[in-house]
Parts: sequence; structure tokens; C-alpha cells
Amino acid sequence: MSKLRVGIVEDDDEIRDALALLVRGTGGLDCVGAYPSCEAALAQVTTRPPDVLLLDIGLPGISGLDALPRFRAALPETDIVMLTIRDDDEAVFLALERGASGYLLKTTAPSRIVEAITEARNGGAPMSPSIARRVTESFRRSTATPLSPRENDILLLLCEGHSYKTIAAQLYVSVETVHSHLKSIYRKLEVDSKSGAVAKALRQRIV
Repeated sequence: MSKLRVGIVEDDDEIRDALALLVRGTGGLDCVGAYPSCEAALAQVTTRPPDVLLLDIGLPGISGLDALPRFRAALPETDIVMLTIRDDDEAVFLALERGASGYLLKTTAPSRIVEAITEARNGGAPMSPSIARRVTESFRRSTATPLSPRENDILLLLCEGHSYKTIAAQLYVSVETVHSHLKSIYRKLEVDSKSGAVAKALRQRIV
């Protein structure tokens, strides 16, 4: 079985080396590139495209947020997970709207980072607990929604970081049923991806 290829964009040498060591020391994962800036990554990353890219926000030169559209264009098949100290709503909204698959804080435990890499590749939207909790609380405060109760449940689980498979297991439905509901969710929210749906749910508190 082939390993998941992981790329890292992080300007702090110690953190970057630690992340690379974590990835290389985990069975089923392979670090295919560790870069100190977005410019360096964009210049080299397409030679060994990662399945998942861990991307910092506060970087010298182009920020992770500003570089996201360029990474999405250069690596259309790659899932991008933000790994940052930024925990403000605007950073979360922008990252998801620009195509990030997940959002983790740098205080995240190494074991959870490893789980998040796999979750993102399997269709989930992994988030740190504090980010997911804020999403959940904003949903509970909201009253208006264009979604059905089941669609609401699915979007909430997606925002909490679940994969399609774990959503299906939690709701006792098939993965195909989850996919069908997600198509309906995307159509109603006028978005075309899980990250777009999560971002719109966050920003407009529609769920």
C-alpha cells in the first residue's frame, strides 16, 4: 500500500524539522517536502506533489492565506490543512473559503496532527477542538436554515472534522447517502466543496 505524501510549509526551523520527523516516523506517511516559505514551496512542490499539505499562515513573504489560491491552482488534487497560531474567525473563514480542507492550531498534539492528515485525505474537514466548538456554538445560536434536519446534522459533523465514513457511522446511513445529502447541501448553499460549505456555515451561521 502506498504511503500518503505530506508536504510542510513552516518558517520556524525547529517546528518544521519536528513536523518532518513526525511524518517520517509515522507508518503510512511520507514527507515529500518541507519548505520555509510559500515562495520556496510553490517553486518546488509540483515536482513531488503531496497528498496533504500542512500550511502555516504567518510566513515571511507571501502569507499562507494569500498563497492558498496559488497552491489550489498548482495542486488541485492536494488537501491543504492550515497549521497555525491564528485562531481568529477571519483567518478561519478566509482559509476555508480559499480552499483549505482543515484548520489546526499549533498547540495540537502530534498524534492529532497525524490523524488530521488522514482525515483530510479521506474527505473530512479536521479542526482543532476550540475551532470546532466555536462552530458548534454559533450553529446553536442560529435559528434560520435552508437545510433539512438531516442535512444540518451532516454539515455540523463535517464542521467538527468528521470524514464521510464517520458521519455515515454516526448517523447509521451509508456513505452514498452522505454523499447524496452533501450534494443537496452544496446546491442549497451555492458552493461546490466541503470547505466552501463549512466556510459559509461559519460566516453566515445558517445551520
